[in-house]
Formats: sequence, structure tokens, C-alpha cells
Amino acid sequence: MAAESTPLALPVLPLDDEVVLPGMVVPLDLSDSEVRAAVEAAQAAARDEPGKPRVLLVPRVDGTYAGTGVLGTVEQVGRLADGDPGALIRGRGRVRIGAGTTGPGAALWVEGTRIDETVPEPLPGHVTELVKEYKALATAWLRKRGAWQVVDRVQAIDDVSALADNSGYSPFLTTDQKVALLETTDPVARLKLATQQLRDHLAEQDVAETIAKDVQEGVDKQQREFLLRRQLEAVRKELRELNGEQEGEESDDYRARVEAADLPEKVREAALKEVDKLERSSDQSPEGSWIRTWLDTVLEMPWSERTEDAYDIQGAQAVLDAEHAGLEDVKERITEYLAVRKRRSDRGLGVVGGRRGGAVLALVGPPGVGKTSLGESVAHAMGRKFVRVALGGVRDEAEIRGHRRTYVGALPGRIVRAIKEAGSMNPVVLLDEIDKVGSDFRGDPAAALLEVLDPAQNHTFRDHYLEVELDLSDVVFLATANVLEAIPEALLDRMELVRLDGYTEDEKVVIARDHLLPRQLERAGLAEDEVTLDEGALRKLAGEYTREAGVRTLERSIARLLRKIAAQHELGERKLPFTVTGDDLRDLIGRPHHVPESAQDPAERRTAVPGVATGLAVTGAGGDVLYVEASLADPETGAAGLTLTGQLGDVMKESAQIALSFLRSHGAELELPVGDLKDRGVHIHFPAGAVPKDGPSAGVTMTTALASLLSGRLVRTDVAMTGEVSLTGRVLPIGGVKQKLLAAHRAGITTVIIPKRNEPDLDDVPAEVLDKLDVHAVTDVRQVLELALSPATNGVAPEVPVAA
Repeated sequence: MAAESTPLALPVLPLDDEVVLPGMVVPLDLSDSEVRAAVEAAQAAARDEPGKPRVLLVPRVDGTYAGTGVLGTVEQVGRLADGDPGALIRGRGRVRIGAGTTGPGAALWVEGTRIDETVPEPLPGHVTELVKEYKALATAWLRKRGAWQVVDRVQAIDDVSALADNSGYSPFLTTDQKVALLETTDPVARLKLATQQLRDHLAEQDVAETIAKDVQEGVDKQQREFLLRRQLEAVRKELRELNGEQEGEESDDYRARVEAADLPEKVREAALKEVDKLERSSDQSPEGSWIRTWLDTVLEMPWSERTEDAYDIQGAQAVLDAEHAGLEDVKERITEYLAVRKRRSDRGLGVVGGRRGGAVLALVGPPGVGKTSLGESVAHAMGRKFVRVALGGVRDEAEIRGHRRTYVGALPGRIVRAIKEAGSMNPVVLLDEIDKVGSDFRGDPAAALLEVLDPAQNHTFRDHYLEVELDLSDVVFLATANVLEAIPEALLDRMELVRLDGYTEDEKVVIARDHLLPRQLERAGLAEDEVTLDEGALRKLAGEYTREAGVRTLERSIARLLRKIAAQHELGERKLPFTVTGDDLRDLIGRPHHVPESAQDPAERRTAVPGVATGLAVTGAGGDVLYVEASLADPETGAAGLTLTGQLGDVMKESAQIALSFLRSHGAELELPVGDLKDRGVHIHFPAGAVPKDGPSAGVTMTTALASLLSGRLVRTDVAMTGEVSLTGRVLPIGGVKQKLLAAHRAGITTVIIPKRNEPDLDDVPAEVLDKLDVHAVTDVRQVLELALSPATNGVAPEVPVAA
């Protein structure tokens, strides 16, 4: 075991990222100020003492000194091989460093205690075996390096401590490993550590040699194959010349192209098989042209091309915000996707089970809200290529999966063509109008999309034309649709649904100002400072000249306005620059088309007579306001019963029957003359009559219209309602609350009645819309009547409490 002896006072010679062990002889550069100061201090101290100057060699790793150093003697001072001044220092033994002390010169002096490292004789059996193992490993490593003269020197070392310290010369040891050897004072433990380090290095070296050997064998095989191919080309050339054929008559060397292309292994095998068939087929065989077309398609596919995702999350969010106003749900989903991809990339997770992290989002909403243009913005934010695949009117399954190669004019499907067009294996593919896909005797394209849009399956997608596996798992698929119900349930289950429910008036103003107006100014040949639209004009365009969920009609109105100004300027009728205000719109583009009911004269409003109520509905173009009209037939001329008009579906007809049954059974309780309902015919009409309508959400509206008719009380003009009604008068929940409230806001409605169980859906409604609406959540149709019906005396809406 190691023991400690008399304290020593020594100057410190720090070694940055180097370690010297006892027995090692090292040259040190005296041009380093700390080295020179330590050597000079040792020489000054040695003048008064016999023997060579002594220094304390201490490793300094990242500015931190080790707790153990090595006593070194300055053997010689002179010049190094490159001519710089230097000193030759020999390590003598370990020293445990103590407190600082004083000494001559500018060096740091410390007290140290010499560590006794002798091992008692005779050596135990396990130590002897350890010595033999270390010498055998060191000899094997030295022979690989060709250092035969060093082998004898290592074999001659018998001292356990010296043998362990000899590994300090090993170039493969890191600084931390050498420090561990230095601070291990027990010689036997130090030899075990050195043996383990040498054993680990030899194991790594064996693995590296095996890999290098395999690589060399592969290179040799490729070189041999290349040589044989060149010889084969020379033989073919001689045969062509012998037969008098021209060079251009021979088909291109597809084999060389396949070999040179960076194809996946299975694709390469399939391509080489087709090349073999091509070489065996005659020039007159029609199969040759099929094979050439197939090979051209395979070679043009970007099998190994991928674009690096832009993992600048703030930058991606800024791109989405700059190119689209609103649509927060979609932006959040894309930002989440990028953030997860970035974290997986940072942690080296990458591919899991052959699959990557592709996303499949279904953007469902009315026309004109920016679903299609959003796809391009997503690709821009992610730094990916963008491809749009229009699926509207596609009825052939082969359009998705491709045609079999046996057909004349066979082509790959639209998905493969989209990947080929993008030039990378991870583009953003927009499947536009997926709800317009049809089916006939040629198959169902929506069924073929099931595999394409399933992240668990699409890493092995097979096109009928290619007949090789195509990895679609890293493609970001975005599907757009107007009507959710038109998408097959199984297909919808494979996609993440994101609803785009239309814009508020404030959002339309922002979109018109920041996006639509600059684009239309450029198209009209006008500069930005020549024509400006103030916010009042934009708000009037959005609210009174257009009434839609999206902004297409708004953009057309702006374009028409700018064309009119440009024409007037060219005719000399108007000077530029010109600022358009709300009052100028009527002179430029005519009267407004959508004046809110609340803005009309009270006598002209639809609800100016009893029996008319305002409902809310959801259509393929977003939310809309729906009026319900009810009338009673003359008992002498009209037959009793219920008449429904307006192209109503079965569910809506049943809602009318329920409303009528509720009033018949509870009319007395509501103080309504229900006797009229028994003897007189009831007629309910839904304008516009040419538009088909269905669904249960007009139940409370029909009940209110009938109650207004029977009581003679008008329905409040500023009130709209939605909700399904039961036979007992309960108001049941419905769908599309956000779209309906946006429609009510656009139509100038200020009070909206919804079912109580739909109250959580209000979280999805923009705050600026909720602030302008007085929303009442009700559970019973009696509460609806209290809120919606005004007193029959003067037609003024009474003050009513908010329904619980």
C-alpha cells in the first residue's frame, strides 16, 4: 500500500491539459512564463542544496489544479529541436499537494508530501497475473504499431508502480484518464486501471479495423464490378460495329444510370431486374418501351432528396402571422409540430421504427377563408417544398394509386407525381377539395387515400405503377374541405381536424388592409400612395357590401373599386392621390347589398309582423341567418293540419311537428289561444325556398314563430336563436355555435339565444364578437319566449334577466 513521508517545499510547474507520470521524461518549452518561472525558482533553490533542481509537475484541467502532483527533476536546460529554449524534466514520484509556502523566484511554492508507492515482495498471485496481462496487452498494441524496440523495454519492467505509470506514454489516453492514473496512489489499483484502459482501446481498435476491412472489401467488389461493366460495354460496342449498327440506335445504358443513382436498396434491386429484362428483350418488343418509361420514372424520383426543416420556431410563427390574419388554431398546430420536431432533432431521436413525424391536418371551413393559401404559408414557414393536388371531381381510384403498367399510357398516381414534382421526399402536399372526391365504377379515390393519410401505414405506400415501397411518413399532408359531412368517416379518422369558421369583421378589415389592398393596387397599376382606403371604407365594404365567411367577395369589391378609380383618373374625372371614405363608396360602386335588419325602418323589417322569428344556421359557406315565417289559415277556407315549405329535410319537418305538439300541449300554460291550432291549418315557411335545408337546430325558432303568431306579440328584431326543442320544452344542444354567432354578428344581431349545454362552445368564439353580442344560454323554451317576444302593447322589447 502507498504511504506518505517527509514534507517538501517545491515550486509548482503547471501543465495545461497534459499529465506527466513518474518515470516519464518530457521536454517543456521555457518560452511559457509559468514554466520558466518554476524552472528558475528550482535552480535558485538548488544552489544551496545538493542534487538537481526539483519542481512539482501539477496537471491543470480547465483552470483547476489536481490534488496530486509529480516530483520532477530538471535534467537539462538548453534548446528544443525547433530552436526554442526548453528544459528536460524527469518524473520521479507522486507528491500529495498541501498548503502554499514561500520560496525564491516568481513561481508558486507549495508544501507537498512524498507518497511511498513500493509494493511488498513477493508479489501476490493475482498481482502477478495482472502484470502478465498488462504486458501481453501492451505488447499486442505495440506490435500493431510496429514499435518493436519498445516491446523489450516494457517486458523488462518488473516494478508494479513503474509498469502502471508506463501507460502515461499511451497517445490514446485522454487527459481525464491520465489524471485518474496520477491520482490512484495504490500501485495495484493503478495497474488494474491501466489494464482496463488498454483493454477498452484494443476492443475499439478491433471494431474499427473490422469496419475498415468491410469497407475495403465493398470498395474492391465495386471496382471489380465497374471493370467488368466497362469490359461489357466494350464488347457491346464491338458487336454494334460488327453488325453495322449506329450508336444512337442502341437504348441508353440504364444499368449505368441505376448504378450511379442514389436509390434505396429494394428500389435498386427492382430497377436492376427491369434492366435485365430490358437487355434480354428485343427492340421490336413493346415491353421494352414500358420498361424504359418505368425506369425513367423511378430514376426521376427524389429518393434521397430531403429539405432540412427550418427549426426557427419564432421565425415560422412570424411567417404565418405575416401571411395570414386570424386562423390561430392552425398556426398553433403548425408551431407545435415544428417545436416537437426540433426537440426530437436536438435529442437525436429522429426516425422511430422506420417512421418519421409527418402530420395530416384537415382544414375544414367555408370558401374564401384561406385554406388553400395556408398550405403554401405552412411550407414557407417550415422551409419545405410545396405541391398542390386538386382532388375536386376526381372519380378514378387510379388517380391516387396509379395505373398498372400493363395498360397503355399508364402513369403513376397523383401522390407519386406530387413527390416527383416537389423534388424532395418531405414536401408539404395540399390535397385540395377532398370533400369533392366522387366514386363510380372505376373505384373510390377516398378509399385509396386511406393508406396515404395514415401515419401508421404510409411509410410503406405502394403505387400500382411503381410497385416499390414509397415512404410518405415525413410528408406533411394538408387536406381542405368545405363540408365536413362529405368526407368519409374512415378517412376523417386518419386526419387531425382543424376548423376554420370564418373571419370577424375586424379580422376582415385587417386582411383587407394588409393583404388584399396591396395586391389589388398592384394589379390595378396603382401605387400605394395614390389610393388609400380608410378604415371606415374597409369596414363598410366588409359589413354592408359583402356578407360572407371568407374574403373573396371582399377582394373582388376592392378590385372593382380600384378599377373604377383608375378609369376615372385616365378619363380626367378624378385626381390622384385619393383617399376613399365610407361616404364615397355609393358613388363609386353603388348601394350596399347587405343592410342589417336592425338598420332598416321598423315597418320594413321581416319581424315587423307576428309569426316571424330569426334563426341561425350553418351552410357550406359558413354561418347564416335564417328567417322562419308562420301563418294560420282561415277556418272556413283552409284545411286543418301542418304545411311546410322551403325544401325542408326530414329532420327539420320533424322539428316542426315537435314545436306544434309542444304548443298544443302547453299552450294554456303559456297563455296562448291553442284552440286555433285545432281548427285552423298551420303553414311554416323557410325562405329562400330554393335552398335545401335540414337539421334540428331550428326547433326553438319555429316554436317562437308559432308562439308569436298565436299571441300577437312581435319577435324582437335584434334577437336570433338556435337550438333543438323536445316535446317537453327542453332546449337541447346543437353544433356550429361559432359559425352561427359570427353570422349573427355580421347580420347586425345583438342578442343571441343558445342552449345551455352549448355554453362551453363560446370559448371558441373570438372575444371581439362576444363583446358585441348579448348571449343567453337557456334550458327551456319558456325562457326563449320570455327573451324573444316583445309585449303586444307597444312592440318594444322588455327588460329581461339573463337566463340561468
